[in-house]
Amino acid sequence: MERFAHLLDRLIYTRSRNDKIALVAAYLQTTPDPDRGWALAALTSGLDFPAVKASTIREVVATRVDAVLYSLSRDFVGDTAETASLIWPRQPTDLPPPTVAEAVEVMAGMSRSTVMAELSRLLDRLEPDGRFALIKMATGAMRTGLSGRLARTAFAQAFGLDVEEVEEHWHGVKPPYASLFAWATSPEGSAPVADPFQFKPFMLAHSLEGEEQLDLADFAVEWKWDGIRIQLIGDGETTRLFSRGGEEISGAFPEIASAYRFRGVMDGELLVRGDLQGGEEGGAASFNALQQRLGRKKVTAAMIDEFPAFVRLYDLLIDGGEDLRGHPWSVRRARLEAALDSLPPDRFDISQLIGATDWAELIQLRDDARAQAYEGLMFKRRDSVYSPGRKTGLWYKWKRQPLTADCVLMYAQRGSGKRSSYYSDFTFGCWTAPPGDGGELLPVAKAYFGFTDEELKWLDSFVRRHTTNRFGPVREVEKTLVIEIAFDSIHLSKRHKSGLAMRFPRIARIRQDKPAGEANLIADLMAFVS
Repeated sequence: MERFAHLLDRLIYTRSRNDKIALVAAYLQTTPDPDRGWALAALTSGLDFPAVKASTIREVVATRVDAVLYSLSRDFVGDTAETASLIWPRQPTDLPPPTVAEAVEVMAGMSRSTVMAELSRLLDRLEPDGRFALIKMATGAMRTGLSGRLARTAFAQAFGLDVEEVEEHWHGVKPPYASLFAWATSPEGSAPVADPFQFKPFMLAHSLEGEEQLDLADFAVEWKWDGIRIQLIGDGETTRLFSRGGEEISGAFPEIASAYRFRGVMDGELLVRGDLQGGEEGGAASFNALQQRLGRKKVTAAMIDEFPAFVRLYDLLIDGGEDLRGHPWSVRRARLEAALDSLPPDRFDISQLIGATDWAELIQLRDDARAQAYEGLMFKRRDSVYSPGRKTGLWYKWKRQPLTADCVLMYAQRGSGKRSSYYSDFTFGCWTAPPGDGGELLPVAKAYFGFTDEELKWLDSFVRRHTTNRFGPVREVEKTLVIEIAFDSIHLSKRHKSGLAMRFPRIARIRQDKPAGEANLIADLMAFVS
C-alpha cells in the first residue's frame, strides 16, 4: 500500500499528461500481481465498496477524534480523506501495512455491521500517506487527473504495446486484470479472446479549428446531436447499453434495451423524443429532457412515458459476428441503413446526412444550429475506418458558439486534490430585477474551470479578502465581482431557486471593469432557455 500511496501522491501533484503516464507505467512495471491490477482499477474508478461511504469515514473518525475538532479541521483542509488521514490517532498494532490486494479483499468483505471495526484496523496499520490512499480507494474519489484512456495508454507504454490493442481487450477483462498482464508481460502470451459482443472503444472527433481546412468532397456531414453517445450490444439473447466511458446504462433505458433485437454492435446518440423545450415535434427534445433519465439505476413507467427515449444511429461496428470496423465509413453506413429496417422506428432512426456542398452554406447551418436544437455539425471522412480514440484527419466536430452571461460571484468552496488549498469551486448568480429596484441575486451556475493558474490565485485571494459569512466549508463573499460565464445551453429546473440550470458552465473572463449592478438579469437568461 505504501508504493501505491506514493504513486497517488505523485499523480496528484503532477500536471503533465506525459509525466502522469510515465509514473503509472513505471508502477505497473515494478509492482507484482495482483497489487498492480487492483491499483489500476482503483485509479480508473473500477472498484466499488458498498459498505464504505464518505459518511462512513466521518463516523469512523468520530470514534477517536472529537467531532468539533474534526469539523474545524475538515473546513481548513478542504478534503475528507486528507483530514481523516492526518488526524487519525493510531492504536498500536504488530501487523504490517496491508498490501493493495489485502486492502481490497478486506473492504470488499465489509458489511454495515463490520465496517467501523475493520476499517479502523486497516487505518491503524498505515501511516498518513497510506491512510489517505486507502480512503481514496474506498470512496472512489481519486481525482488524480488520470482518465481511463490515460491509464490504458500507460499500460501500453509500460509493456511496449499498441494502445488500440489494449483498448480492444480491456473491457472484456475484470480487475485485477490477470490475463491482460499475463499477455503483456509474456512474449509467448496470447491476448485475451476478443468477444465481438463486448464493449468496443468509441471513435471520437477532433474539434474543427478552421472551416476551410477540409476538402468537402472527402467528407460526409451530419448534425451533431445534443444527447449522449451510447453503444448498443446485442448477442441474440441479451442487449446491453453502454455510455462512452464504458459504463452500462441498460437499467435506466429498458425500453431501448428491449426494442434492440439486432445481433451486433451499433453506435448512436441517446435522445428523448418530443417537442419539449426546443426540439422539433416528434424529433429530439433538449438535453434537459434527457437529463431527467440519466444517472438512474431503474426508471418508472411514468417517466418512460413522460420522457420517451430513442437512439439516433451513427455507425455499425459488428454485424452478426462480422467486424466492420476495418471497413470504410461509406461501407458501414450502407450496412447500417440496411440494418435499420429490422429495428422499431419509434425507438431507432438514423442520423441524416447534410447535402451542403460549400462552406458558406455550412457556416449558415452551424450558425442556425442553436435555433434548431442541434449542437453543431460532424464531418466524417468517407474512407475512414472505425478506430478507437481521436485520429487526426478522420472525424471532426464543429460545435455552435457558446452562450455567455455576466454573473456575480456569490459563494466559494475549496477544491480537491491539488486545489485543496485554494477556493476554486464557485457559485454565481444573476439579478431578479435591477438592484436599484429591489432585485436580489439568485444562483444560476456553479463553475470550477476555465481560469488560468494566475487567475485562480487572484480569485482565491479575492474570496479570502471579501468573505462576509461562512457556512461550513462554504464562504459567502461580497457581491461585487462580475464573472463572464460561458455555457452550452440553459434549461428550466425545479431543483434551483432561480428556476434555471446551465449546461457546462465555465469561467470565460473576470470582469473587474464591470459593476455588479450591471450583471445580467434572470429575465435575460430566460431568453436563452431551450
